[in-house]
Amino acid sequence: MNAASEWQAVLADKAPEGLSWFEPLGLAPFSSVGLIVVVLALILDLWLGDPRWLPHPVVGMGRLIAKLESVLNRGSQIGRRLNGIALVLIVVGLVWAASAFALGLAASVSPWWGLALELLLIWTCLACRGLVLAARQVAVPLMAGDLAKARRAVSAIVGRDTRELDESGVTRACVESVAENTVDGITAPLFWALVGGAPLALAYKAINTLDSMVGHRSERYLAFGWAAARLDDLVNLVPARLTALAMWLVMWLFMWLVRWIVPAPLRGDYQVHGNVQGALGATRRQAPSHPSPNAGWPEAMVANLLGVQLGGINRYGEQVSRRAVLGTPLQPLRPAHIAAAIHCLYAGTLGSLIVMSLAILALGSVA
Repeated sequence: MNAASEWQAVLADKAPEGLSWFEPLGLAPFSSVGLIVVVLALILDLWLGDPRWLPHPVVGMGRLIAKLESVLNRGSQIGRRLNGIALVLIVVGLVWAASAFALGLAASVSPWWGLALELLLIWTCLACRGLVLAARQVAVPLMAGDLAKARRAVSAIVGRDTRELDESGVTRACVESVAENTVDGITAPLFWALVGGAPLALAYKAINTLDSMVGHRSERYLAFGWAAARLDDLVNLVPARLTALAMWLVMWLFMWLVRWIVPAPLRGDYQVHGNVQGALGATRRQAPSHPSPNAGWPEAMVANLLGVQLGGINRYGEQVSRRAVLGTPLQPLRPAHIAAAIHCLYAGTLGSLIVMSLAILALGSVA
C-alpha cells in the first residue's frame, strides 16, 4: 500500500489494508504514515523539548525498575543473573504491552486519536533539544571563563567525577556525552519507532533505562544487570553505526558545500572540523577499541570529524577508568568544540532520518 492510499484511508476514517484500528498505525514496520508521525515527533522535540508539565514515561520506568530491583537483586550470582533476566522481561514487556494497548484503544475510537497518541508517545522518547540545551549550559560558562559553573553543568550529563577537570577535561566530557547520547536520545528511538511505532520506541527507552540503572560492572550489579547491559548492546548495534555513517555523510557534504560556496576569507568559523575525508576509515579502526561495542562509533566519528582526541582517563569516585584514545589530535580541545559536537549531533540526526526514509521508500516501491 503506497503513502497516498494510506492517507486516503486515514482521511476516510478507515484502517489501511491489513490493519485494524485496534492496532496502532505505527506498528506497521517502516510504514510511510509512521515515517510522517516520526518526523512530526522530532519537530515537536526540536521546538518544545521536554516540557515539565508533560508526564514522562521514563520517570515511571525508573520507579518500576527501582522497586523491582530492591526485591529481585538478591541471592547467589546465578540467581541474581536469572532475576536480572526476569527484570528485563517484566519491564520491557509491560512497557510494550501497555503502550500498544493504549494506542490500540485510542485508534479503535478514531484513527486520529491513535495518530495523536502515537505522536505524543514518540515525542517523549526523543531528547534532541534537551541534549543541545544541556551541552550549551556547559559551553557558555566555559567560554566565559567560569570553570566551576561549567563543571557543575557537565556533572549533570556525565557520570565521571568532574570536580578536578580543567577546561579541556570539561570540554572532552561534554563532547563525549553529546556524541554517545546522540544515539541513545535521538537516532536509536527514531530507528525503533520506524520499525515498530511508539511501543517499540518506548521498549527501547525501557531497555536504555534498565542499562543506566542496573547495567553497571559494580559488585552489586555485575550479575543482576548482565541481561540489561547485553540487551542494550544489541538494540544499539545498528543505530550506533548508522549514526556514525550519517554524521560523516552530512558533514562531508557540508564541508564540500563550504569549499564551493563560502569565500576563503570567511571560512574560519568552519575550520574547527578535522579531516572529514579520512574520518570514516579512522572511525572504523578506532571504534572497536572502546569498552562499549556501540558508544565508540559516534564518539570516534565526532573525534575524527573535529580533529581532536577523546577518551583517556576518567575518574569515578575512587575508581580510575582508562579508555583507549579516539580521534587524531590535529588541534587541542577547546570550548568551541562543544558547538561543533552539536553540529555533528544535528548531522547524525538528519542523516539517519534521510537514510531511514530512503529505506522506507525503497521498501514501499518494492512492495
